[in-house]
Amino acid sequence: MVPLRTLLIHVGNMNNKGTQALLKSDVSLIKELFGDDVIFSVSTTDVEGVRGFGCFEKVFPPLIDIPYEKADFYARRMAFSRSSLRYKLIAVAYLLWMLIELALAMLSTVFVRVGLKPPYRGDLLMEIKSSSVIVSYSNENFKEGVSYLPLNAYWMLSWWCMLISRTWIVFAAKFLGKKLVMFPNSIGGFRTWVGRFLAKLALNRFDYILVREPRSLRNLTSLGVQTPVTMVSDTALLLGADNSRSNTGLKRPLLCVSVGVYSHTLSSKEINWFVNVYSRVLDAAIQKYGFNVIFLPHYVSGFRYDDLEVSQLIHNSMRFKDKAQIAEPSSLQDYTFLLSSADLVISSKMHPAVLAVASYVPTLCIVYDSKQVGFFEQLGLPECILPVTNLSLDTFLSKIDHIWNRRQSIREVLGQRIPKLQRKIRSVVRKVLMEVTHQDASITISS
Repeated sequence: MVPLRTLLIHVGNMNNKGTQALLKSDVSLIKELFGDDVIFSVSTTDVEGVRGFGCFEKVFPPLIDIPYEKADFYARRMAFSRSSLRYKLIAVAYLLWMLIELALAMLSTVFVRVGLKPPYRGDLLMEIKSSSVIVSYSNENFKEGVSYLPLNAYWMLSWWCMLISRTWIVFAAKFLGKKLVMFPNSIGGFRTWVGRFLAKLALNRFDYILVREPRSLRNLTSLGVQTPVTMVSDTALLLGADNSRSNTGLKRPLLCVSVGVYSHTLSSKEINWFVNVYSRVLDAAIQKYGFNVIFLPHYVSGFRYDDLEVSQLIHNSMRFKDKAQIAEPSSLQDYTFLLSSADLVISSKMHPAVLAVASYVPTLCIVYDSKQVGFFEQLGLPECILPVTNLSLDTFLSKIDHIWNRRQSIREVLGQRIPKLQRKIRSVVRKVLMEVTHQDASITISS
């Protein structure tokens, strides 16, 4: 049997546990369905991180660099902040370079198609040409901002650059005659006509699109995208806990907290308010229920107000800080193990919540985006969310009370719903990949 040569594109930064979870679940799913007859390559903004994470045959940078990602790369390497003049100059330089890259990428794609040696990113373009299928990996690869937070000039320009970069590699793959599949993604929302235009251009060039929650399905419909689409769920639901490990050494009841703020969206005053609400709520929950708290930072970038720093600020502001600790698991397996061992999880990020409910752990999600709302609607647990715009001492405590008092019934709902979603993910992905690679797809999609 000819190996299924798969190129995963649009892969993000590996400092983010959600990126790790999605990349691992996508690769594991394809291997589970097709065995060892698969060769994987990756195009990513974090080449070093992906190389260190998994055994991929080849790892490439994106076809078009994203300016803020390049500025972040040099800021980490040379130890300067995002607010520094050096950071801004590098970002502007790469923004200008991006215009040149667009022309070079077009020229090189034409060269590859006619059999000439390309002058720019030739290794990536040749990999595209030789691949059986191009997979836009599971995440939120086509959107513009987040639903519950303001879209400032910094993020608007950043999202446009990301959309241009992601659209351009889709164009190149299609021009080279390749099959394109989008693994379960959140699509949208979109704030400007530029975002809608770029997303529609790209999405109409896929052979099949999978979305992971109902709000994304509605966003696709509103864009007028003609590509076949099916709704499944988040592939990270397939990452189960390691049942061979003992959690008897953990103090009960265990509350795991994955907290963070979206970079460049809140002022220092607003972050201080956020920290104060969290610290007071956790103190009250400890006093009322006797929780032992473990903070689990989800995205540790090393920049100001990353998840680790915000966790430290909250911990330092707590009265009962002796009942709380900050864990920094080095591996995704250790991170998932702690989440799956919890009695309750509070998360303001998407994938700690996904990983927790995959192990049937009652979870309160402080939502900043419609993808989180859609995911919990899909689970049949809309009461387990609290929009960040409604966050207050009273609303937060009320939600904790509600979920803790209903924890057994929530576990039962998850125990019924999660296996169905997992089966559908597997069956739909198998059918779609077999169809686009012209293999026999004798499989029935379960509801």
